Amino acid sequence: MKVIFTQDVKGSGKKGEVKEVSDGYARNFLIGKGLAVEATAKNMSELNAKKSSEQHKADMAKKAAEENAAVLKGKTVEIKAKAGQGGKLFGAVTAGNVSDAILSQLGIKTDKKKIVLESEIKAFGTYAAEVRLHPGVSEKVSVKVVEE
Repeated sequence: MKVIFTQDVKGSGKKGEVKEVSDGYARNFLIGKGLAVEATAKNMSELNAKKSSEQHKADMAKKAAEENAAVLKGKTVEIKAKAGQGGKLFGAVTAGNVSDAILSQLGIKTDKKKIVLESEIKAFGTYAAEVRLHPGVSEKVSVKVVEE
């Protein structure tokens, strides 16, 4: 019997996969526990519609990431920080600070976990950071730290 898995089943199949399994296993375990549905024409068309919808969403997300990368290209983000004696910063400038600065100055929302700083920022100056917007789409920005 052909079934469409609705959840991952260890050793049998992953969610969205269509597979041929024995009748008893399908009826008694997979369909009985709600882990799969029978691969009828209706269920197959629903699966294809879901897959195309997910593909469209992924394409739109990548397109938006590429547009944001074009905006970020070659830009410098300025961060104001307090300093102690000798020009050293109190604490450090983190990826979260860079993310907030990108949002306020360029209007692009980025996750702080997707910002990679080349080195720790513990003094005034200009540093490089990589913003990973989407798998395969990243852009470098300059981070200029100035005294508040």
